[in-house]
Amino acid sequence: MPVIYNKDVDDQTTLAVWKIEEREEDLISGLQLKQHELDFLATLNNGKRLLHWLSTRLLLRTMLNTADYIDCRIDEHGKPYLVNSDYTISLSHSFDYAVVMIGKKNGVGVDIERIEPKIHRIQQKFLSAPELLHIGDNTDGLYVCWCVKEAIYKWYGKKGLEFKKHIHIQPFDLKEEGTLTAFVDLPQGRRILTASYFKTADGYMLGYIVA
Repeated sequence: MPVIYNKDVDDQTTLAVWKIEEREEDLISGLQLKQHELDFLATLNNGKRLLHWLSTRLLLRTMLNTADYIDCRIDEHGKPYLVNSDYTISLSHSFDYAVVMIGKKNGVGVDIERIEPKIHRIQQKFLSAPELLHIGDNTDGLYVCWCVKEAIYKWYGKKGLEFKKHIHIQPFDLKEEGTLTAFVDLPQGRRILTASYFKTADGYMLGYIVA
């Protein structure tokens, strides 16, 4: 699993992107899996979904630099967490890539997507009129907004947050790598967040947030 991107976002937060080149059995051999995990894997069809699950767990183990069993669970909102650990985590995957973000202090969220024209079919479902006016038909810009909103959704980690209604991307200058501001309307009030994004050389977009 060669790293294509490894970044210390700050002294408490790390982000890594790995390319999946292993077979299922190779990934499994690098993990310590308990029966409940093996039972879950048995429900997955062989293919990308299985490889994605295994690869994010193996990357998580690599980043934590431990040979001990890592108890990674999913809570009632669908957010992954580590049992008996103060670390916060966020996982993402798309086609040939797995991404893991780990925070020691703040909450984290990350999303990666392969850039494809199909996003134009759904742009009005996740962007407001002002956002659409700013982004226009720029495919990369649409993916920046999607990945950042998805990262914020994962950072918040609770159901009920809607991309179009509650997460508002402010105008930004589109670059290969950059930051932007998002206003997020949460039940406890509005938060102003700074999110980051970058585009890979082979056509993937990644967005992430630490807050």
